[in-house]
Amino acid sequence: MAERKKYIEVQVPFLRESLRVLGTPQELENKTIKLDLTRKLRGKGLTVKLRIFNVEGKLYAIPNSLTLSSSYIRRMMRKRTNYVEDSFQCRCADIRATFKPHLITRKKVSRVVRKNLRNTTKEFITEYCKDKDFATITQDIYDGTLQKTLLPKLKKVYPLSFCDIRVFETKELQKIDIQKAITTQDSEAPEEVIEEESE
Repeated sequence: MAERKKYIEVQVPFLRESLRVLGTPQELENKTIKLDLTRKLRGKGLTVKLRIFNVEGKLYAIPNSLTLSSSYIRRMMRKRTNYVEDSFQCRCADIRATFKPHLITRKKVSRVVRKNLRNTTKEFITEYCKDKDFATITQDIYDGTLQKTLLPKLKKVYPLSFCDIRVFETKELQKIDIQKAITTQDSEAPEEVIEEESE
């Protein structure tokens, strides 16, 4: 007889809360959940994709990717400005991850300035990730720590009106130390419970 589906508690250390997901522990392992964090971040259109792992019978959801919505980026755009985009792979302390930064200048700028901004961003992020693991970097992007550290460096090249990471993701999440990721993102008592359907 098939095991009956029911709502199961899944801890999300990254958000310091828990989700109630419909399914069985066997079915849910390695499944993904998408969460829209726009309300939590007061209008910043951020979506996180979480992957579920079974650790000693307990289910934990670890971020697989962070994505800024295109509508949020469009809202940030102004006339007579330029945007600078890039996409590159970076080696974190444990796995490789893909970064897609998005910068918006205050005024129209030359191609040389855009190239300089792109190179400065890539150099900074590559250096920043060397000694940090994937879970720590995810938390830094969510908190805005990485962006706040990057902005002063880029302002020396050219003043920006917007600086953020449009996409941060990895295809190697299975290789991370799950136990370490759970403790890094410090799971405290759940603040709120959200009901979700797994994908």
